[in-house]
Amino acid sequence: MRTPAIVIGSSLALAACGGPDTSGTFTTEDGETGEYRVDSDSGETTATVETSEGTATLRSGEDVPLDLPDGFSLYPGAKVVSNTVVSRGEGKGSMTIIETSDSIADLKSFYRKQAEDAGVDIGIEADINGGAMLGGESEEGQSFMLMINRDADVTSATLTVGQNLEN
Repeated sequence: MRTPAIVIGSSLALAACGGPDTSGTFTTEDGETGEYRVDSDSGETTATVETSEGTATLRSGEDVPLDLPDGFSLYPGAKVVSNTVVSRGEGKGSMTIIETSDSIADLKSFYRKQAEDAGVDIGIEADINGGAMLGGESEEGQSFMLMINRDADVTSATLTVGQNLEN
């Protein structure tokens, strides 16, 4: 199912535009229609799209409450830079960007344990240009991807987790 990714991509691109409140409609490459709104005060983007599988919704911004799938939590002491939450029926997912002063190894270990405890089989692990990537999926429809980088004394990570968003 590509619709949540389309909603995320379209809405985040719109959010980056800034300026006054913006709202409108869009059509996906599959011909499905949606609506979006970007709040100029909070920077939050909201979007909905009607699909053949149901309504997909998105909220994205720094102050959007975390709604991680079962088994996952925010790294202790991390600052949320941005949070995107997508839902469709029983499925939900999130893409959370965080910052911490802790090491890449600490974040990788923390989220590896959470992923494995949630039944995710780690299928990809790489150390690339001083950063790290870890990802996998479970037989029950849980997907997980973690990308980590370090710049000076700040470690930033993008955690993407989904449950039941694929058909």
